[in-house]
Amino acid sequence: MSNTPHTLAEEFPGQAEAIHKLKVADPHFARLLQEYDGVNDQVHLAETNIQPIDQFEEEKLRKRRLQIKDEIAEALSR
Repeated sequence: MSNTPHTLAEEFPGQAEAIHKLKVADPHFARLLQEYDGVNDQVHLAETNIQPIDQFEEEKLRKRRLQIKDEIAEALSR
């Protein structure tokens, strides 16, 4: 398991099977998952100062991560 916080497994506990099914069936959902992982990795790198970025840019990334998470949650609730 990754040491990056806010992984999808942490954010949606117990829904791994539903996430997998949607990922296979819905290309848009699969892209959302990829984007979430990418943005989450960028936030983690900024927070740990491995790749520091401007505070404003970091905040934009956090907001985008939350938007994607909301879209994922909406798709899972259908």
